[in-house]
Amino acid sequence: MKLSIILPAKNEAAGLAKVLPNLRQLYPEAELIVVDDGSTDGTGAVAHQHGAKVLASPYSMGNGAAIKRGARAASGEVLVFMDADGQHDPASIATLLGRLDQGYDMVVGARDWSGQAGVSRGLANTLYNWLASRMTGFPVKDLTSGFRAVRADKFREFLHLLPNGFSYPTTITMAFFRSAYAVAYEPIPVARRLGKSHIKPLRDGIRFLLIIFKIATLYSPLKLFVPASLAFFGTGLGYYVWTYSTMGRFTNMSMLLFSAAVIIFLIGLISEQITSLTYNRSAGVQRLPGDD
Repeated sequence: MKLSIILPAKNEAAGLAKVLPNLRQLYPEAELIVVDDGSTDGTGAVAHQHGAKVLASPYSMGNGAAIKRGARAASGEVLVFMDADGQHDPASIATLLGRLDQGYDMVVGARDWSGQAGVSRGLANTLYNWLASRMTGFPVKDLTSGFRAVRADKFREFLHLLPNGFSYPTTITMAFFRSAYAVAYEPIPVARRLGKSHIKPLRDGIRFLLIIFKIATLYSPLKLFVPASLAFFGTGLGYYVWTYSTMGRFTNMSMLLFSAAVIIFLIGLISEQITSLTYNRSAGVQRLPGDD
């Protein structure tokens, strides 16, 4: 099967100078695609020097946007996505492809605690992995890993769902689970990155917090909204019992809490229907006549 290796890159000239020669040596027949996301340090020139196909953007559109552009341009039946900063070892690709040959649709390189970029990122990723595991019923070992091998036709089903920012791994992983595509995790070594990280703690901390809610709404919204609805209903019931026993009346606050419980539950039902329609659309795209 033809292999395409896609590396989103923003000011990663140093990392590419290290990674691309190794990739070319290990996979001389593979299609190497570097998506230059508005770099200013010669990233595109380095990629050209090492024989990679370069997709250049005049300004930064985001990591997810680079992934989508690379996936559209790739001609391989199997896509490998990896970072261009030197963290991912090209030798690990063989392990991912080996698991893919066992019948999986996507294989993700899973980092251990030592591979996390700091304690705060490690704790956040641990929380994401736990929540995703609870939602899917499958042990998710690294929800946010950017190193993965995937079958191209199945990956392209969900391009319209992927955000332009950094949370594309979360979205594609939950989309595969929702669509009953087989996902495997394979432990990988992670080196220290070359160059400066593009993650900003305050801005991206808020964004990653939103990922928690996105995980639930992407997979099964009712698993998020039903517990929230029950919490409001239980609080309203408890408050009503207390006010009735102490004041002998039903208060406005109890009514407000009961109303909130009903509204949250109904929103969950609507979200569930929207999610189902979204994935039906994904499946429908693949059935269009003449579609690749």
